[in-house]
Amino acid sequence: MSGRYAELAMYVAPQQVSQANEQWLTRILELLQQPRGDARGLDSLALWRSAHLLLSQTCGYPLLTQLRGQVQVIGRPQYEWPDSSGGEHCSVIVSRDADPRRDLGAFAGSRGVINDLHSNSGMNLLRHRLAPLQRGGRFFASVAVSGAHRQSLRWVREGWADLAAIDSVTFAYLARYAPAEVAGLRVVARTASSPTLPYITALNAGPDGAERIRQAMNTALLQLPEIAATLGLRAVLPASEADYLKVLDYRQEATEFGYGVLQ
Repeated sequence: MSGRYAELAMYVAPQQVSQANEQWLTRILELLQQPRGDARGLDSLALWRSAHLLLSQTCGYPLLTQLRGQVQVIGRPQYEWPDSSGGEHCSVIVSRDADPRRDLGAFAGSRGVINDLHSNSGMNLLRHRLAPLQRGGRFFASVAVSGAHRQSLRWVREGWADLAAIDSVTFAYLARYAPAEVAGLRVVARTASSPTLPYITALNAGPDGAERIRQAMNTALLQLPEIAATLGLRAVLPASEADYLKVLDYRQEATEFGYGVLQ
């Protein structure tokens, strides 16, 4: 291969967001004078664990449960959207607006849908929020896995599921740029806050290399104000693995309630 891998694949929709991320990434690579390697054919874990990784974004839960000690955190984004600011975000728990149930507890026995079993926003934060409401280790009658937040929204919107937890940044992007995807949905509740999704690089980049990447990311945002505005991204803040220990605290709290598995 020539170059190192650079992919920002956590927020890829709607099209305005995907294009803005690509333009931002292109400028970052120009500032670093780094050619981009071809990451096609690599799944997310293979990309994140690669010694050739220059820059990517992962989720805070797999950072600690699947990648701990295998990658280096560059920083975390400071988004400025509803329910996302100061380097923190949460999940919004949504149902159909036409559903007569208004209180979260009233959804006991309903059909849940999550984007991924290893998702902080779709699973871990939802599990933590529902833990005090479950009975006998169960809240839902069934839980399905959709594969993506947008799919979870579609399942709820079209009546295949009743409740889903959606990353508040994803929800804000869709509300701004693709409002039809959240039309007819209502926010029932919000979860606890969590650090925004971390940017990572390979361990072999070293601390100086990670800081140089973060500086390039922030310089690119300053040079591309229209891109920063589209992404609702003010800056990339310093961060470390330790900042994400909160997500494991949420898992532990749910387990202490007897709700270690979302079901």
